[in-house]
Amino acid sequence: MGLLDHVKARLGPAKGKVTDLAQQHGDKIQHGLDRAAKAVDEKTKGKYGDRIRTGTDKAKGAMDRLAHKDGTAADTGGGTPGTTPPAGPPPTS
Repeated sequence: MGLLDHVKARLGPAKGKVTDLAQQHGDKIQHGLDRAAKAVDEKTKGKYGDRIRTGTDKAKGAMDRLAHKDGTAADTGGGTPGTTPPAGPPPTS
């Protein structure tokens, strides 16, 4: 058994626990993300508001996928599992 296989075997039960917690406390997690985004936006005086909202939306989407709220468990938002989707165009300021 290779190192990667060993790590995957060890992390399997942890993923199940995290999924259960995300299902049970999803509303609290999303509320916390909103509060954190608001605090950071206030500290930066709105300068990075678009980026903060984008990051918050991505974090919420990841939490929803983890909790299997948006469909099937295999849904990874498109693309190959384990890869990062291509970046969009840079923001204009």
